[in-house]
Amino acid sequence: MRLYAQTPARRNRQVLGDLIALALMAAAVWFALAVRDAIMLLAEPGRKVETSGDSLAAALGDAGDAASDVPLVGGLLEKPLRSAADAGTGFADAGQSLQHTVDQVAALTTTALIVVPVAVVLLLWLPPRLRWIRRSATVRRLLDVPGGADLLALRALTGPLGDLAALPAPAGGFADAWRRGDRQVIADLSAVALRRAGLRP
Repeated sequence: MRLYAQTPARRNRQVLGDLIALALMAAAVWFALAVRDAIMLLAEPGRKVETSGDSLAAALGDAGDAASDVPLVGGLLEKPLRSAADAGTGFADAGQSLQHTVDQVAALTTTALIVVPVAVVLLLWLPPRLRWIRRSATVRRLLDVPGGADLLALRALTGPLGDLAALPAPAGGFADAWRRGDRQVIADLSAVALRRAGLRP
């Protein structure tokens, strides 16, 4: 199985196409990761809220513990401090929830920004490459079977006639020479068919 043509012009086009496809996919991944980093910056306030809420809850919890030791009014002082500590925990939970939401948005956005462009590039680039690989393998196998050169010559005759202009025209024309089984004309025409496929005899 041949991945690239043997003729320089077609091989250069194939290599250039492959490099462009790979560069586009790499650029899509790079862009998606850059967008993800930008989105993750939105989680910073959530981290600050979570840290502040945890600190506030811990401080008020400690204050509630200390207040409970105050004689006579300790219970009365502890209750509002505990409620405030619970509110601080609620702030911390809200900050954590914001971070989780931002993380999910970043993950979904990154996935979409990678999958969609890469899928488009693959749909535009891969089928023609696979078709050429399959076609070149078929042409090469055809050349190796008995009578394959005749079939390739016929293929050259049914293609664009401009490709035949460089060949010396036989008496009666190419089609007549092919029907007569002129080996030189058949060899020349099969070489044209191979060149069209990007292969060499």
